[in-house]
Amino acid sequence: MSEISKIRVGISVGDPNGIGFEIILKTFEDKRIFDFFTPIVFAHSKNFIEERKKLGCTTSVFTLKNIKNPNKGQLNVVDVWSAPFPIAYGKEDLEAGAHAISSLEAATAALKKGEVDVLVTAPIHKKSIQSDTFKFPGHTDYLNEQLEGDSLMFMVTDSLKVALMSDHIPLKEVVGYLNEEKINAKIASLEKSLSQDFGIQRPKIAVLGINPHTGDNGVIGDEDDTLLTPVIKKWNEKGSLVFGPYAADGFFGNQRYTKFDGVLATYHDQGLIPFKTLSFGQGVNFTAGLSHVRTSPDHGTAFDIAGKGVADASSFSEAVYTARAIFLQRKEVNFS
Repeated sequence: MSEISKIRVGISVGDPNGIGFEIILKTFEDKRIFDFFTPIVFAHSKNFIEERKKLGCTTSVFTLKNIKNPNKGQLNVVDVWSAPFPIAYGKEDLEAGAHAISSLEAATAALKKGEVDVLVTAPIHKKSIQSDTFKFPGHTDYLNEQLEGDSLMFMVTDSLKVALMSDHIPLKEVVGYLNEEKINAKIASLEKSLSQDFGIQRPKIAVLGINPHTGDNGVIGDEDDTLLTPVIKKWNEKGSLVFGPYAADGFFGNQRYTKFDGVLATYHDQGLIPFKTLSFGQGVNFTAGLSHVRTSPDHGTAFDIAGKGVADASSFSEAVYTARAIFLQRKEVNFS
């Protein structure tokens, strides 16, 4: 197998009191995955060894001393924590959050140095990660600062791709946040990602409206007419296949989304509720628009089932394979 098709995937473990260790171990239980990946996890190897025993997994754990020389048939773990973390399943804990961030920071540093090819992040707990030195609402905002570009939160499956015009901001601030510059930037980022990362030439994009029924001609607000419609018209005039705004309430239920390569939702839940309903845990959160590839599963820490051995690793596994596919697609674009 060529070196370009077998990639080094850097993994941050997320909140250690959640299901991060479990979904990582389960993903690498199928030894065939090592034909495509050399995994490098940033945490503590003793935690993985202990969790492997509890779960009855057979994944081989290798304590990696030299990141430039990983074992290509094992789960490589870099000990970025001075000692194994005392896991308390399901507990919201600032110390757990601090360990999650140290894992993320180490994995991101390795990505920037070229020591790993892509980054896949296990779920964090957004309250537990807050500190005097880390004030980001989530992965996306942190990575937007660390990596070149302008981040776009992009939820993807093979058949459905939903990006967000605004992501982790309160609903009451959405309209004030949006302006012509931001809307143009998000449309441009989505169009570029669909082409560069997924190989879709001249992608067809749907933009969802802000207000119910896209305002009903101003009866329920005029933001769709004043903010979205003029921007979409200019993209049409340039020859891009950007359409809308569409009323969000019936857009997914009537299967209209199947006519488009990508959907741009104006705010978080408008896009994520239908996406997660339709993807059934197979979705992947991809941070588009940045200089490096980062993906994650489409779920959270699942504190309610942590430590019970019942977590479904499907979305994390999909995130690993999606990161590889996007990485190779970008390589193909750059080589052509």
